[in-house]
Amino acid sequence: MLVVAGTSLVAGTYGLVRLAYGLFLPDVAADLGLAPRLAGWTSSGASVAYCAGALLGLGAHRRPRLVVLGALATAAVGSLVMAASPGVGLFVPAAVLASAGAGLASPGMVALLERAPGLRRPERAQAVVNAGTGPGLVAVGVLALVLLPDWRLALTLGGVLTATAGVLVLLVDRSRSLPSREVGPAAGAPRMGVRARRLARPATGALLLGAASAAVWTFGRTLVVDAGAGPTASVVAWVLLGVGGTATVLTAGRLGALPPARAWLVTAAGVAGALALLALAPGVVASAYVAFVVFGWSFVAATSALIAWAGHVLPSRAAWGTSVLFVLLVVGQALGSTVAGASAGPWGWRGVFAGAAVVAVVAALCGAPVASAVVRVPRPLPDRAAVRG
Repeated sequence: MLVVAGTSLVAGTYGLVRLAYGLFLPDVAADLGLAPRLAGWTSSGASVAYCAGALLGLGAHRRPRLVVLGALATAAVGSLVMAASPGVGLFVPAAVLASAGAGLASPGMVALLERAPGLRRPERAQAVVNAGTGPGLVAVGVLALVLLPDWRLALTLGGVLTATAGVLVLLVDRSRSLPSREVGPAAGAPRMGVRARRLARPATGALLLGAASAAVWTFGRTLVVDAGAGPTASVVAWVLLGVGGTATVLTAGRLGALPPARAWLVTAAGVAGALALLALAPGVVASAYVAFVVFGWSFVAATSALIAWAGHVLPSRAAWGTSVLFVLLVVGQALGSTVAGASAGPWGWRGVFAGAAVVAVVAALCGAPVASAVVRVPRPLPDRAAVRG
């Protein structure tokens, strides 16, 4: 039951709240006068808030329930205030606040699942919960199909559903009386310098993939609309983005059997391919649909690979490593959103997406065997003093 509740919380904080910004952006911009440059800055600010939440989540192993409570509160309140905003003066800070919920949700759920009693195949459980982004995107896409142009009601429902999912997590969690498995130095955690060296490759890849993915998350629907697709077709593309993300549940076992670096190489390369396809033919509806499905699967699967990579190189600090990598992923998104918004004028949207595809290729190469020789990261040794349940 905790896996179902956690998947719902991730679906809410990511799909229904944080990433819904890009889906509703054309309608919000029309109603509130949100210009592309300000839209890019708003997305960057939301990414900074996500990072702040994830940094707070570095201590999730000590108080995971409190972290989950913070996730549901910031996501729900931010979404409801966005829905009620009369202008950009209130909408922008509310959008920034709402993103903090996703930053808190990921490390909070990693920590809760790590210490959940009787949980079989915890690695698969982590991948399934992380894949909640996909169902969330499908849900918000369906809301958009039914409710648009009433984006305010859609955001209101998203906030309410997210809060409900968070409460459900807290109700079904049975680990509240158990001591954490990561309780500090006694748990055999490696020193900070060792952690940094072990995370060098996934950290670089996360930063670059975040920058590349920002094109879709912030301006994906805008690209398709500007290329001539109708409003309904562009929303269906967003739903297919969620379908692709949801499909990661079906492939979690096979990807989980791969070394994390190889899984990263495969999935990040998929992101690059989807971005390239959107740059080449954004106005061809069938092509755009394929690109959105591939991007949804690739990106969500890549984030699962990051979780596995963190657990592989830092087995006694999986939640800590996950927080660091997700922070860097979203720092990249903040930079990417700003650059994409500023570059849309001189380059056009197709040029922006082509540039993003190149960045995604470089991100994928961080998982290639040759990257070991370039980055010169020593092969991690097991933490003998680590306490694993």
